[in-house]
Amino acid sequence: MSSEQRRVVCSAPGRAGIIGNPTDMYGGSVLSCSVGLRARVAITTASELVLETAGQQCGIASRKDLQPQGDCFDVARAVLDYLRLPPLACRVEYQSEIPLRSGMAGSTALLAALLRGLLAWQGQGFRLHHLAERVRYVELNFLKVVCGYQDAYMCTFGGLSFMDFRGKQFYRRAEAELYATIEPLAAYVSQLPFVLAFTGVQHASSAVHKPIRERWLEGEPDVVEGYKRITEIARAGKKALILGD
Repeated sequence: MSSEQRRVVCSAPGRAGIIGNPTDMYGGSVLSCSVGLRARVAITTASELVLETAGQQCGIASRKDLQPQGDCFDVARAVLDYLRLPPLACRVEYQSEIPLRSGMAGSTALLAALLRGLLAWQGQGFRLHHLAERVRYVELNFLKVVCGYQDAYMCTFGGLSFMDFRGKQFYRRAEAELYATIEPLAAYVSQLPFVLAFTGVQHASSAVHKPIRERWLEGEPDVVEGYKRITEIARAGKKALILGD
């Protein structure tokens, strides 16, 4: 394929946490499923690096242009800043079907699709666990979102999964991070016993998680013991779901 015809297309799903949330931030376990809404990215050849989303465009001429601006291009800026790629000549178009701040990992799905797409554009391969960790690293360190690991792993792996985050309760350097254990369950579950609805109420992840995280780090007994109990319930919930109980 000639450079004029080159095109890379990627997408990533949103997710719905079923049980165990938010113990993915505390070394716990979470049962979660993908939803039928996706973030989509298309990368095509252009004369310079241009970002496009929601009918708007943004040119990137230097690293100075990757500074966050509080707009709809920050998610792409964060990925580009993290990757530190050589100068690119391409158009990066992205959009999402996932309602904004709905609690279905909309920003994480965009990060996953953008990261996967740009790696593919550069001809770089990846392993799913490593990709998930990179997605979460960008969200925490470049977008400054206090977050766990569920979103990054679900947007990368998809499906219906039981995830064990043992040993991941404390933030580590990227090279020291342990990989989560991902157990696909779709083959054992014919249907999920709930309906997912979005009321239109928006929530910011950091506003929800940061205060509780601080209380957990301080060792507040109710928070520490509460998350231990939620982890136990998640593990019991996995068995109940498989047995159809």
